[in-house]
Amino acid sequence: MTTYVVDELDRKIIEKLTADARASNRHLAQALGVTEGTVRGRIKRLEASNLIRFSAVTNVALIGAPKVVLIGIQAQLSEVQALCQKIAAMREIGCVIAMAGRFDILCVGLFSSLEDVIEIANNRILAMPGVRHVETSIAVSTLKYDFRVAKIIDRKREA
Repeated sequence: MTTYVVDELDRKIIEKLTADARASNRHLAQALGVTEGTVRGRIKRLEASNLIRFSAVTNVALIGAPKVVLIGIQAQLSEVQALCQKIAAMREIGCVIAMAGRFDILCVGLFSSLEDVIEIANNRILAMPGVRHVETSIAVSTLKYDFRVAKIIDRKREA
């Protein structure tokens, strides 16, 4: 299997799609000075290579005031990668990051109640072998959120 190499035109297409994912191939081609077929082919290859994906992003303020929760996890270093995989498989968690610093793993999710936070953080994650400590932080207000950095969705509402 060959690896698709992203070039400058791909980067420009991605940048334009990030600003407006509904832009037509014709509009993108005109803006970038290439043919519509070139844009269509590039987008198709980027999707096939899992370098881009199109999806709708929900404004979290409109879906019932969910709580944005960060879960910091201290773990045995030998277990970090396995724990990341297990936690990433949890439908309630929207983002899992292996870290260097105070926490070994940082998770982000949307929760509709504090009971749900306790269920995930204390009852499920803390109970995993290799987890030494779990600490939660709940956002009280969001001053800036760029969905292009981390798309976090309410999985319960998605189901």
